[in-house]
Order: sequence, then C-alpha cells, then structure tokens
Amino acid sequence: MMGNLIKAEFRKTLSLKTWWVLLIPLALVAFWLTFAWGKITNDFADFLSSDSDARQVTRLIGLDPGSVPVGLLALAHGVNIAQLVPGLFGIFALAGEYRSKTITTTFLTAPNRISALTAKMLTYVAWGAIYGLVSFGVSAIAVMSSVDSGRWPSAGQWLAALGGTVLAAVLVTLFGIGFGAVLRNVPLAVVLFLVWFLIIENVLVILLWGQTTLLGGILPNGTANGIVGGIAADAFGFNSLNLPDDVNSGAQLLLQYTAAAPGVLSWWASALIFFAWTMAFFGLGWAGNQKRDIT
Repeated sequence: MMGNLIKAEFRKTLSLKTWWVLLIPLALVAFWLTFAWGKITNDFADFLSSDSDARQVTRLIGLDPGSVPVGLLALAHGVNIAQLVPGLFGIFALAGEYRSKTITTTFLTAPNRISALTAKMLTYVAWGAIYGLVSFGVSAIAVMSSVDSGRWPSAGQWLAALGGTVLAAVLVTLFGIGFGAVLRNVPLAVVLFLVWFLIIENVLVILLWGQTTLLGGILPNGTANGIVGGIAADAFGFNSLNLPDDVNSGAQLLLQYTAAAPGVLSWWASALIFFAWTMAFFGLGWAGNQKRDIT
C-alpha cells in the first residue's frame, strides 16, 4: 500500500509544472552565485600570491595561496542560496493541496492520514535529494569554470560537499513541508519563508554580532547554511569550535562569511540543530493535519 501511495505522490508532482519550473531558478542561482564568488575568491588568492607581504602572512598561518581550495568557499555560497528553492517546493506539498482542494482526495484515498503524510514525506525526501544533486552539479561546473584547478576542492572535499548539499536540500524540503502545513496558506508561507531566510535572520545575526555570535549557529537559516558552509569552514579552520580565542568578533564574522555561514559551529552541529528545527515544524504540521477538517 505504501508503495502505491508513493507512486501516486510522484504522479501528482510530475503532473504539475512546479517541479521543473523551480529547477530553472535553482540552477541559475547555484551556477551564477558560485561562479561570481569563485571569481572573487580566485582573484583574491592571486593577490595573496603576488603580494610579498600578503604571501608572507598567509604562509605564517599555514596557507599556501596557490593551493588554497577557494572553490569550496564559492560552492558553499552557491548551494546555500539555491537550497531555498527546494524549501519553496516543500511548501507546496501540503499548503498547495489545501489551496487546490486536492487534500481531500489525498486523505480519502489512503487508509489513514498517517499513511498519506508518510508517503508524502518519503516522496519529498527523494525530490529534495534530486534538487540537491542538481544544485551541486551546476555549482561544481561553476567552480571549475571560475577557479584555477589548483584551488579546487580535494576529492574528499568534493564528496563531503556533495553529501552536505543533498542532506541540506532534503532537510530544507521537509522544513518547507512543515512550515507550509502549519500555515496552510501558500502566499503567506512563501513570503514569510523568504523574508526570514534572506533578510530578517541575517539582519539579526549581524546587528547582534557584538553581543553574541551564537545566533548564526542556532537559528534555522544559519544552521541550514552551516551544513555545507560548515564543511568549508571546517576545511579552513573558520568554525567557532576551532577559531583561536584571540580572534576578535569582526574577524570571525569576515572569515565565516567567506564560508557562507556566520556563527557556524561545525557542519555536524549545524546538521543536528537544523534537523531539530525541521522536525519541530514537520511535527507541528503533521499533528495539525491529523485533526483538521478537510471538507
């Protein structure tokens, strides 16, 4: 029965244009943001290599400007912004069905609501993974197009970034499902989701940075960004768990921003905290949809 429900969910999503329409901005954002950041960081690494004073400073801290994997930093920026797209896709999963009134058919054709929601969750886990793979693929092409080959991520870093991108995309998709299910209003959910992730939380993190650097490491956007951004930060020793105590808060913000994850603790900590945020919203949406009237 579960297999049939999952097939029905896939048929439902494939019958709509949403899945491929959203792939277009995802690919464009992932590629061009990664490409732009790759050019910037690659040019900066060139400067460090050409300037004798800068070269001496970087070598004192154990970095060789000619082989620093700045491509990893660029990739983190690209996939972190692009992962908002699977979040939007997730919002349509339940909130969209309430808007189009198809939720009644979804629930009535399943043995119970738990089965219907479980099938939807598993289906969108697969969709999130697909979006993550596309995001990583186009970002990887952008890295190779904008960054000198000596500064590309190592084989292990490529694999870590791939795994982190897919994991983040899956979790953000599930977060979107829960967020949309709680609100049951697609326009409101989309606006609040984008405004919080793109503006409000970033403003809060920067404005309150002097008082605390923890917000970026515990709030939803920061922890979602901190999965892939944390992999980049870990590679450079920029995460909050490894930074020396004598690094001031301004330097910490600058360093961690280059990894697209201000306040990041570590990739694994970010993954666990964002998983908790995801389960909180998903659980609220799940619980609410067990009792809501669908007539």
